[in-house]
Amino acid sequence: MTAEATSSPPQAPWRLSAAAIAAQVAAGELSAFEICESCLVRVAEVEPGLGAFLEVLADDARTQAAELDRRLAAGVAPGSLAGVPVAVKDNLAVAGHRLTCGSRILGDFVSPRDAAAVSRLRAAGAVVIGKTNLDEFAMGSSCERSAFHPTRNPWSPDRVPGGSSGGSAAAVASAVPLGLGSDTGGSIRQPAALCGVVGLRPTYGRVSRRGLVAFASSLDQVGPLCRDVRDAALVLGALAGPDPEDSTCSPAAPPDYLSGLEEGARGLRVGVLREIDDGALGVDVRAVWRRGLRRLESLGARLRPVSVPNLPAAVPCYHVISNCEASANLARFDGVRYGRRVTDADGSGDLFRRSRSEGFGDEVKRRVLMGTFALSAGYHRAYYGRAQGVREAMQRQFASVFDQVDVVVCPTTATAAFRLGDRVEDPISMYLSDRFTAPASLAGLPALAVPSGLDDDGLPLSLQILGRPFDEATVLRVGRAFEQATGFDLKPLRTSAGAGSAAEAPRG
Repeated sequence: MTAEATSSPPQAPWRLSAAAIAAQVAAGELSAFEICESCLVRVAEVEPGLGAFLEVLADDARTQAAELDRRLAAGVAPGSLAGVPVAVKDNLAVAGHRLTCGSRILGDFVSPRDAAAVSRLRAAGAVVIGKTNLDEFAMGSSCERSAFHPTRNPWSPDRVPGGSSGGSAAAVASAVPLGLGSDTGGSIRQPAALCGVVGLRPTYGRVSRRGLVAFASSLDQVGPLCRDVRDAALVLGALAGPDPEDSTCSPAAPPDYLSGLEEGARGLRVGVLREIDDGALGVDVRAVWRRGLRRLESLGARLRPVSVPNLPAAVPCYHVISNCEASANLARFDGVRYGRRVTDADGSGDLFRRSRSEGFGDEVKRRVLMGTFALSAGYHRAYYGRAQGVREAMQRQFASVFDQVDVVVCPTTATAAFRLGDRVEDPISMYLSDRFTAPASLAGLPALAVPSGLDDDGLPLSLQILGRPFDEATVLRVGRAFEQATGFDLKPLRTSAGAGSAAEAPRG
């Protein structure tokens, strides 16, 4: 049998990893324009059944890709992400395009400049291919709270993709190699888990938040959604670093995240949280979680039980703090300076009231009202002050844990993707979707969601790895070892709109 007969057919360019695309573009094996066209064709095939995008920037993307090819032909050194298409969550600014945050109140607002994260990806050679859907102002866990349309899960169209970065997660799972999202209480990691991709929340301050529309300023962080951990390390290298225009961004230079990535987990100390209640996990999630622990042991990691006593308070603590900060941040959307403005208001009070009432959706209104109440006279200390005390205690508890172990692991979500509509009218159930992701946000820790297997319905599940502040390198190293041992792959979504499953059983 000839070599040609035994070799696998080449993958469609849209299926390649970010690292593979950058390498092939740099070597002249593929052009950035070819990659861009492949992804645009794929988006056109699947988007009618998914609703992952709010705007596909086809003409701009082609122009970017063609310019990159011209620069490469002229001998300009390619960037680390040369030719890699990226889908950007629509609470991050892209110059000359709408920045809606999934809300009617910003439906016609056009950003005058790129967000810092978008600028850094462009500088590394990435091609912005579109703006993705999200829960309004990033407030949600299902991507059903967008003012424009819900997004569906590529693995099963009757399921949610998770939120709030559900559009970016669905795009990466079905059509593009890289998505950019934001994570306040789990909005990168939770949709990554439900869509079977990798999601990284960097340490608070590791990546500039300039150009990210604020939800909760002490919690928001920008990060990537990718198809494998190596891509997450590659992209973080392009995103991370000081920004003099963001006072919350660390001045420390980032390390080389690819160095040491392949060193494995042998000898590393892995903490297993005692507060993980097996009874809160679905049967399939519990089985995959325990199998994941055994897999880590088989890689030579040393498992140790650890405790963060304040962990059960994470969700209520997170919602008090985030809602208070949202109340303050969203006060700027007043119908006067930018965004939606009623034209027949009877005085300034009516202008403010009607512009905000007509512009904001129900979930945003609910959170602003809760935050305003918690900050009001007589309640500030009882709610916001107490929540900050719980948060500080949790930070100290995690610091103590990381004196004993190198990383901490837990499930990313308690269930696989739930059905569209199941939790829309039950906000408490929706909020509990963040029970395993909120702690890292409150403590400002780096956290990585990595596919870990499938449930009995063929839907993806995920392992979450938490690390010390600014130690993304160890988190990524453990995630890479786990990923390679698990052998999780995505099978292409059928090209007919809204059809089929993307599931393929894990190997090994």
